[in-house]
Amino acid sequence: MKGKRHFPLLAFVVFTVIFFLTFSMQVIDARKHHHHRKKGKSHKHQKSNGAANSPAPGPAPLPSYGFHPNSSGIFNVLSFGAKGDGGADDSKAFLAAWKAACNVPGATVEIPAELKFLVKPITFQGPCMPNLSFQIDGTLLAPPKISSWTKYSLFQWINFKWVHNFTIQGNGAVDGQGSSWWKANSKKFKHISNMKPTAIRFYASYNVTVRDIEITNSPQCHLKFDSSSGIKVDNVTISSPESSPNTDGIHLQNTQDVEIKYSNIGCGLRDLWGWDDCVSIQTGCSNIHIHHIDCGPGHGISIGGLGKDKSIGCVSDIIVEEISLQNTLAGVRIKTWQGGMGSVKNVTFSNIQVADVKVPMIIDQFYCDKNICKNQTGAVAISGVKYDQIIGTYSAQPVHLACSSDIPCTDVDLIDIQLKPSMRYGGFQPALCWNSYGKSQAPLLPSSIDSCLRRDHGSLVKRIAGFPEHIC
Repeated sequence: MKGKRHFPLLAFVVFTVIFFLTFSMQVIDARKHHHHRKKGKSHKHQKSNGAANSPAPGPAPLPSYGFHPNSSGIFNVLSFGAKGDGGADDSKAFLAAWKAACNVPGATVEIPAELKFLVKPITFQGPCMPNLSFQIDGTLLAPPKISSWTKYSLFQWINFKWVHNFTIQGNGAVDGQGSSWWKANSKKFKHISNMKPTAIRFYASYNVTVRDIEITNSPQCHLKFDSSSGIKVDNVTISSPESSPNTDGIHLQNTQDVEIKYSNIGCGLRDLWGWDDCVSIQTGCSNIHIHHIDCGPGHGISIGGLGKDKSIGCVSDIIVEEISLQNTLAGVRIKTWQGGMGSVKNVTFSNIQVADVKVPMIIDQFYCDKNICKNQTGAVAISGVKYDQIIGTYSAQPVHLACSSDIPCTDVDLIDIQLKPSMRYGGFQPALCWNSYGKSQAPLLPSSIDSCLRRDHGSLVKRIAGFPEHIC
């Protein structure tokens, strides 16, 4: 009985061994058959090419315009047909590289060093997979002739739209080749009107970093962020070696949560104020931190102009600190149009070094970009502005606080202001303070600044208590 109980188990073991040996022999035969087939294909290949010792052919090569990165996820624009000779139009190759990289997490679009790439007005559109990088080590060139720009491409040159978790970096340059725009005769190029393209624009994008690159010679703004958030600009150089009127360095509009740091922004020629603002902060901006910036020549760092044509301007929570301004038209300023609505509040300018700055500190609620502007009631309200440690030399006027009679400036603090007239200039004007309320704290130089602010504004608070600040 005991042997009978073990018989099923013994039969199962024998069956398993036979099955395994049979399967192994079939696998070996299959491999031999496959090997003979490969040898046969190789022999046919050798015969057709007349090379008796040639190895078996590998897989077919990828097309030169393919969508496969190398092992590190880098999409070099040269692999997509870019020439990099500064003359051929490389726009299509850039777009192809972008579309390929856009679908791969952590990918890099690579613009290699020591080459120049001519790129026509172009839009790189997302959303893409996260952590996409644009590595600029070469030079990007805009079309140099105005005639090659259509009226539909005047708003920007390089446009990034709907990109998230994105970085531009590298040791290269973005050259807008804008000299023909600055000297353009509007009668000759009627389609351009007063519009000139921005070099690099981001629209509706968030978590964007721009670092280390150089941006030069833009027809208008060099770097613009519009309707975006989570922006970081670090160690960027922005310059134009020639006169470039109405040309901003960095322009912010409807953008929040921004840090701009350790950058050099200016025109490059001394005694030249044709360049506009180093950094321009427009309506819809909040939580902006600008620090460790070298600015000049140009118009300085500006909030506004806000409220033009009775529009609403809203700016809040701005910190500008550790700034060096050389030979600029203005230092740090807030400018608003008469008749506007909205508010500018919670703004700090601290540790600002000025050298030969025409007017280092400006609040102007009567801003006008023409010779004469119509007087209007109403204004963008300005409150909670602190000037702390503004030190250096001025070439025209130390302070200019011109506030509205209807809605004056309130809670303005002047702390440790030390401004001396520059030895290079003459014809200085005294400080101007009009309808500005707040407090001051020594040291204050010139001494007239001590009496610059009105302190009793109890009746003023009642008078403007009904101001519709909720519109912001």
